[in-house]
Amino acid sequence: MSQTGFVLLVEDNPDDVDLTIRAFKKNEIHTEVVVARDGEEALEYLFAGCAEGNPNPAALPMVVLLDLKLPKLDGIEVLRRLRARDSTRRLPVVVLTSSNEERDVVASYDSGANGFVCKPIAFPSLVKAVGGLGLYWLQVNQPPPPHFGSEAG
Repeated sequence: MSQTGFVLLVEDNPDDVDLTIRAFKKNEIHTEVVVARDGEEALEYLFAGCAEGNPNPAALPMVVLLDLKLPKLDGIEVLRRLRARDSTRRLPVVVLTSSNEERDVVASYDSGANGFVCKPIAFPSLVKAVGGLGLYWLQVNQPPPPHFGSEAG
């Protein structure tokens, strides 16, 4: 699988970062994976590349894979802030977390998540899950143009 663009992985656990990147490689997903280690770093990265109402499409990832349990700002707050800005409100965000609690699933969707995936514990299962995510979000999904519906658009 070869794509253009990149994926933003928001994950504070270095082992989970390594396993997710290894799973991308195992699935021959050759898209760059940029890592943010906490919620604040993720927002700084995403907001730095796009002025309000005038996003730079090259600065935005094709999809954000977002953990919920993060230092500084948790994943739910990151989602809320992304959805509050025109420049990032349509950015695809998939929660990729170890939680399978119903309240986390509901809070994620209520805050604007496009998907929710509980990280499998076994590496072969993680490889399969990441492969499915990569196939759908990087090859099948048609994202909206970044300027569509914005004040500058």
